[in-house]
Amino acid sequence: MSKTNDSVRPPSRPGTFRSIARIYPYARSASRRIVLGMIAALLAGVVALLIPQVLRSLVDGPLKTGDSSRIWPAVGIVLILGVLEAVLIAARRFFVLQPGTHVEARMRNALYARLQDLPVSFHDRWPSGQLLSRAISDLNLIRRWISFGIVLLIVNILTIVIGFVFLVSISWILGVVFVVCSIPLWIYGYVFENKYSVVARRSQDQAGDLATAVEESVHGIRVLKAFGRGGYQLDRFSRQAEELRGTEIEKAKAIAGIWFWLLLVPDVTFAICLLGGVWLAATGQITAGELVAFFATATVLRWPVESIGFLLSMTFDTRTAIDRFFEVMDAPNAIQDPANPKQIRKPEGRLKFNDVHFRYEDSAAQYPDLIDGLDLTLEPGETMALVGLTGSGKSTVTALTTRLYDVTGGSITLDGVDIRDLTRYDLRKHIAMAFEDATLFSASVRDNVLLGRPEATEDDLTEALEIAQSAFVYELPEGLDTKVGEEGLSLSGGQRQRLALARAVAARPEVLVLDDPLSALDVDTEALVEAALRRVLASTTALIVAHRPSTVMLADRVALLQGGKVTAVGTHSELLAKNDHYRFVISSLEDEVAREAAEKERQDNDRTDIQEANR
Repeated sequence: MSKTNDSVRPPSRPGTFRSIARIYPYARSASRRIVLGMIAALLAGVVALLIPQVLRSLVDGPLKTGDSSRIWPAVGIVLILGVLEAVLIAARRFFVLQPGTHVEARMRNALYARLQDLPVSFHDRWPSGQLLSRAISDLNLIRRWISFGIVLLIVNILTIVIGFVFLVSISWILGVVFVVCSIPLWIYGYVFENKYSVVARRSQDQAGDLATAVEESVHGIRVLKAFGRGGYQLDRFSRQAEELRGTEIEKAKAIAGIWFWLLLVPDVTFAICLLGGVWLAATGQITAGELVAFFATATVLRWPVESIGFLLSMTFDTRTAIDRFFEVMDAPNAIQDPANPKQIRKPEGRLKFNDVHFRYEDSAAQYPDLIDGLDLTLEPGETMALVGLTGSGKSTVTALTTRLYDVTGGSITLDGVDIRDLTRYDLRKHIAMAFEDATLFSASVRDNVLLGRPEATEDDLTEALEIAQSAFVYELPEGLDTKVGEEGLSLSGGQRQRLALARAVAARPEVLVLDDPLSALDVDTEALVEAALRRVLASTTALIVAHRPSTVMLADRVALLQGGKVTAVGTHSELLAKNDHYRFVISSLEDEVAREAAEKERQDNDRTDIQEANR
C-alpha cells in the first residue's frame, strides 16, 4: 500500500475522456500538426487496405485467365501503393514528433510556476518525490502519448472500421462473422479500463513515494552514515520497491490478460472465416480472388486490432498522469495577490501586529491557535528581539511577516498598509528574511547572495559579505563564481548561515527579519557578525528571533512571547529586573550556550588528541 499522504489525492476521478480533454489548452497550438499526423496515418491505413483489392483483381483477372501481360501493371500498382504508404507513415512521424515536446515543455513550465506560486502549507503536506515524479515521469508519459498513443489509437480504430466495411463489401457473411467475433474484445476492453486504471494510479503514486525515499536518503546521507542506519534505510527502501514491483506485476498481468484476448480472438476468427470462406468459394458464392482479398484485408487489420491493447494501457496511464498533474494545478492557493493591490509610497519600515491569530490547518485536522492575540509594534529603524521558550511560535511569527503563511485572525501592517493588500512581490521587496536553516541553491556564491536583489552593485555585494563575515568566499576555487553545490552542502553550516545572512542584507529591505541567523556560528565569529550588523540595524527595522543572550544584546527592545501572546516588551535590563518568566527564558538560553561551548571544547580536545596520536 502506498505511504503517500492520502490528503494529496482526490476522492473521485472524472471519466477518461474528460480527464484527457483537460490538457487541450496546453496542446491547442500543437493540435494542427497532430491532426495532420492523424490524416497521414489514416491515409497510410487506407492505402494498405487498397492493396488487397488489387490482389483480388490480380487473382480473378490475369492469374485466372493466364494473361501475363496484365500481371506487371498490377505489380506496379502494388509497388506504388507500398511506397505511398511508407511516405505517409514518414509524414505522420514528421508531423507528430515535435508538437509533443512543445506540449511537455509548456506543461512542465506551468507546473513549475504553479509550485512556485503555491503556499508553504502546500509544500508542507506534499512529499517532494511525488512532485518530482509528476514533473518528470508523468509529463514524459503524456508527451509520448500525444506523439504516438493518441494518433495511433484514433487512426487504428478508424482503420478497423474502414477495414470492416471492406470485409463486408467483399463478403457480407464473412464480414458479419468477423464483426461478431470481435465483440468480446470490446467487452474486455471496458473491463480492462476499470481494472487497469486503479492499478496504474497506484503504480505511479508508489513510484513517487520511491522517489521521495531516494531523495530523503540522499539529502540525509550524513545522518544515516553518522548513525550507521544505512542498512535500515535500505531495508525500508527495499520494502517500498517490492510494493512497487508487486503493483507492476499486477499491471503486467492486466496487460497480459487483454493481450491474451487480442491474440486469441483474431486467431479463432481467422479459423472460422477460413472454414466459412472455403465453403463459400466451393459453393461458388465468392471467388478465389475475393477470398484472397478478404484474408489479405484481415491480415492488414491484425496489427491495428492487436495494438489496441497497449494503446489502451498507454491511454489509461496517461489519464492517470494527467489526473496527477492537475492535482497540483488545481490545489487551492489561499495566499494570493489582491485584486486591487496597494503600494507604500514612502516606505519607513513600521511593522505592526494587530491582535494576530494563527493556527496550522490541513485537510485532516485543525490545530489550536499557536499565535493567540499577538500585539506588537516595531518603529522605523528599531531592532526588536523576540524571545520565548522552544515551541512558543517565534519562527511562525517571522513567517507571517512575508505571508509564507497568512494570519487566521487579526492583521499585520507595514507602514499602515495591511500586508495582504500588497502584492507578494512588493511585500517581499520591503521585508527580507534570513532563516536558521540556511538553504542555498546549486549556483554561484554571487547568485546566491544576490538572489533577492539581482541588480545590486559589486559594492553592495562586498558590503553584504563583509557584514556577514563571509570573507571565506574569496578563498574558494573560483571566488564569488564558485558553485556551492546542491543546497550548499559543500560548505559548513556556519558558512551557509553567513551567506544566507548576506543574502538578506544585500536585499536592502526596509524590514529585516532574522530567524536565529547566528545559531551555527562560533562565539568569536558571532561577535564579529553582531558588530557589523549594528551598522545595518541602525537604519533598518529588524525583528530578530533570539536563541542566544548575545543576540538579545543587539536589540533596542525585547518582546517576550508566551502562550501565543507578547506578554512583555522592554529593554533587556528592564525585563531582567521585572519579569520572572523572562529571567527563566534567558537562563535557559545561557544554559544552552554553555552546553554548546562545552561540546565545542570536547570536539576540539578530541581533534587535538587525534592529531597527537597521528604524530
